[in-house]
Amino acid sequence: MDKYFITGIGTGIGKTLVSAILTEKLKADYWKPIQSGDLDTSDSITIGNLIGNTQTVIHPESYRLTKPLSPHLSASLDGVDIDLDKIQIPLTDNNLIIEGAGGLMVPLNENELIVDLIKKLEVEVILVSQNYLGSINHTLLSVNLLKQYQIPIKGIIFNGDENTETERYIQQYSKVKTLGHVPQLSHLDKDQVTIAGEYISL
Repeated sequence: MDKYFITGIGTGIGKTLVSAILTEKLKADYWKPIQSGDLDTSDSITIGNLIGNTQTVIHPESYRLTKPLSPHLSASLDGVDIDLDKIQIPLTDNNLIIEGAGGLMVPLNENELIVDLIKKLEVEVILVSQNYLGSINHTLLSVNLLKQYQIPIKGIIFNGDENTETERYIQQYSKVKTLGHVPQLSHLDKDQVTIAGEYISL
């Protein structure tokens, strides 16, 4: 079974949307190891509202932090220490979509970042990018960091408005496969998530 860690080139890039699309497309399980803030409208709850299949199991978070802040700060304010050794991949016979928090350099504690968690979990990464001024820089920096850590990259998914030149340049320079482009959705519901899966090729 395949396990993919969904990370982005920054915050608000569309990781949860892409996670929902892939979870539905693969009828995979879903797991968000660290939820920082918005516990009543968490990403796990959002995923549950956006998928329609009956096979997906949404696994509980390893850490549920109450403040919508960087995980290291939210954990500190909650009196919690995030210990990567306590974050274990759920046991499942299904494919698994793992959603990160923010980008690769988001701190989890005083010494470790999201990228360290990915390395520990030993899973492939799907990088979510979005076209805006500066996104080439942010995407290539993210790719280079993953390569520096020797983390395998399944590919890049672009989300939102299309920019063919930006996407072409990122692909030719990084040599990372483009898995697809999710267009700007008119609204967000189960039907749209299912349709969007047709734009992604794994």
